[in-house]
Amino acid sequence: MIAVQLGDPFHPQARALLEASHALMGELFPSEANHYLSLEALTAEHVHFLTARRGDVIVGVGALAVRDGYGELKSMFVEEASRGQGVIDAIMRQLEDHARGLGLTELKLETGTLLHAAHKVYARHGFTPCGSFGDYEVGEFSLFMEKSL
Repeated sequence: MIAVQLGDPFHPQARALLEASHALMGELFPSEANHYLSLEALTAEHVHFLTARRGDVIVGVGALAVRDGYGELKSMFVEEASRGQGVIDAIMRQLEDHARGLGLTELKLETGTLLHAAHKVYARHGFTPCGSFGDYEVGEFSLFMEKSL
């Protein structure tokens, strides 16, 4: 069973997943194309950080940053051994429910153009391509998506 709840990005298991995500982004994209939040930024008041656990083991993470009029999904990552087992779907459902509970009516995200598996997950959850938003600039490595809640 997968349990998704608010968590601490500094928890050793969550931190390891975030560091693995950051390392992967560093391998795939130039530094100026990486828009992930630092661990410190993930503890900001407007950011809601979630962990997915199987028993006592954190197997996935995700975050919701509350922006002006919408929520932005950040730091979505699942350990390799748990991929394809519904962990990301559980995180996505919880993030959407959390956003609705905060009164948000729209979710947006920026993801890397090479992250094809992530694109499929987001599309499966009803996200569609959109233009850039917030402080993001259109670039060859960014794909923008949105979903109405």
